[in-house]
Amino acid sequence: MKSSQPKIAFISEHASPLAMLGGVDTGGQNVYVAQVAQFLAKKGYAVDVFTRWENEAMPQVVNWQPGVRVIHVKAGPVSIIPKEEILDFMPEFTQSMLNFMHAENISYDLCHANFFMSGLVAANLKSILGLPFVITFHALGHVRRIHQGDSDKFPAERLQIEENVVQQADYIIAECPQDRDDLINYYKAPSYKITIVPCGFSDQEFYPIEKATARRILKINTDKHIILQLGRMVPRKGVDNVIRSLSKLKDKQSVLLLVVGGDCDEPDPVLCPEIGRLQQIAAELGVEASVQFTGRKTREQLKFYYAAADIFISTPWYEPFGITPLEAMACGTPVIGSNVGGIKYTVVDGETGSLVAPEQPQQLAEKIEELVGQPALLTQMGANAIKRVNNYFTWAHVADKIGQLYTKMLGVDEKAGLQQQILKAKQKAA
Repeated sequence: MKSSQPKIAFISEHASPLAMLGGVDTGGQNVYVAQVAQFLAKKGYAVDVFTRWENEAMPQVVNWQPGVRVIHVKAGPVSIIPKEEILDFMPEFTQSMLNFMHAENISYDLCHANFFMSGLVAANLKSILGLPFVITFHALGHVRRIHQGDSDKFPAERLQIEENVVQQADYIIAECPQDRDDLINYYKAPSYKITIVPCGFSDQEFYPIEKATARRILKINTDKHIILQLGRMVPRKGVDNVIRSLSKLKDKQSVLLLVVGGDCDEPDPVLCPEIGRLQQIAAELGVEASVQFTGRKTREQLKFYYAAADIFISTPWYEPFGITPLEAMACGTPVIGSNVGGIKYTVVDGETGSLVAPEQPQQLAEKIEELVGQPALLTQMGANAIKRVNNYFTWAHVADKIGQLYTKMLGVDEKAGLQQQILKAKQKAA
């Protein structure tokens, strides 16, 4: 039955909004899907998030937030498998979505696909049902191949799938200007299809906290300068670059690096081989005493880590967007980031932090020394950072931009049309 309230099928095949963050396959896309869905619901949309069923203990349908359901879709074994290995299960994912829609007697106004495999499903649904779709790729196979080469374990057909999805999509959301340029240059994406909408941060989760308070809560008792690396523990994130930079500092004892993230709550090198690799690098360089691995932390804990740090560092090889720099800036912590992708879009060099070349530990070390030696500058950068992210990068702002795109796709006026649909739905319910 078609509801007059606009219904959105969010597809995120491997990144569930319910997942714990920090592991190999859980990070920014999970946050994006969770936050955008919630804020769209606040705008009056009904959102169903379709994600792969990985845990038999989870019900098929979770009434997660007001206006947001999470639908667990049968696609392959009901277990966690690497995202590089799930492409073959997308036909089953498509059929499971169709079965659910038939059983629930639901039709959607549009699909919002996230990642290329979800785009494949959305393209299938468009072919079968005529359902329009928009896609946020979050990462592009061509760019990944350039930087990762043979270590990229995604199937070779990913690139052709992405090219097909670009042509079949009604609209494409690029997360930054670099993302837009890559879509045009590598995929011949028509510019009229592309809308730039950044990622965001939650001002309810991340906000300034007095540094001494944050350190006390985390039981951090040191007079060293604290630098923070937080996120997924995978090689492309460049955590090794940060560790190598410590060995190039003039005063190697003056800085403590906190590394937050991993597949488990404790920094276990067996369960998280990347942590083991990073620990070995630190030992070989003689800086293991200056590096503290914390393991995975909850969303509620992260703001204290951001606030406790003097500088947040994120120097990946490439980065489609990067949400963690926004979260750090929201907590008033300046960012040293790679001059790539979304980071060079969000971090204003010299104002909210600094930009450096990726994989250049000497350059990073010099920038760390420059900033920690100027506490007044760090304070000003922190204030600038808070202002910038609250002006441009809240999830509410992101949802507004996406909502404008949806109403364009639905052929209704942003204010009058959507409000009229919501009013009709309320009247019908009454």
